[in-house]
Amino acid sequence: MYNQKVLDAFAHPQNVGEIENPDGEGTVGNATCGDIMRITLRIENDVIVDAKFQTFGCAAAIATSSTATQMVIGMTVDEALKLTNARVVEELEGLPPQKIHCSVLAEEAIKKAIEDYRAKQQNIQLDKTKIDYV
Repeated sequence: MYNQKVLDAFAHPQNVGEIENPDGEGTVGNATCGDIMRITLRIENDVIVDAKFQTFGCAAAIATSSTATQMVIGMTVDEALKLTNARVVEELEGLPPQKIHCSVLAEEAIKKAIEDYRAKQQNIQLDKTKIDYV
């Protein structure tokens, strides 16, 4: 079902965990399959210097979380906002069609974390107790 790159990303995920006092955090979920993904970011001078994830889900959800966080480290916030789920799937050399939603979760969690970062920059309080279901 999964290619070797996805299996490797699942078996040896990078950036697992949570950044204490993150500059941005985003939590999203998929009501159909039950996957929940939380991404936290450390941002300095508008550049993502660290990214961590906590994911409750299948192998594809963990692999896409790991891959997406690796991809955004070193990007500016604007560059990271352009990261698409298709690019994450390409980096993993493909996902089964029924697992593409996992890459959408990764994209949306990053975007939500950046939205949180930007809101903090403007001193706007977002409701972090709510999980956005994609």
